[in-house]
Amino acid sequence: MTIDKAVMAFAGTMVLVSLGLAQWFSPWWLLLAAFVGLNLLQASFTGFCPLASVLRRMGVRVGCAFG
Repeated sequence: MTIDKAVMAFAGTMVLVSLGLAQWFSPWWLLLAAFVGLNLLQASFTGFCPLASVLRRMGVRVGCAFG
């Protein structure tokens, strides 16, 4: 798995977790989904993603988006 796919998988998982927590506990958990979305948006413009940096240090293969 490349960093690009790992970032997308993590973001998708966090959005789904956020939706579940908002449904069962509190709508404030939707702020997590908003944070993930904003982070993906800024990464698309700047090319910087904190998770990609962490994954790179962990030895995950570099993809074309966060290379």
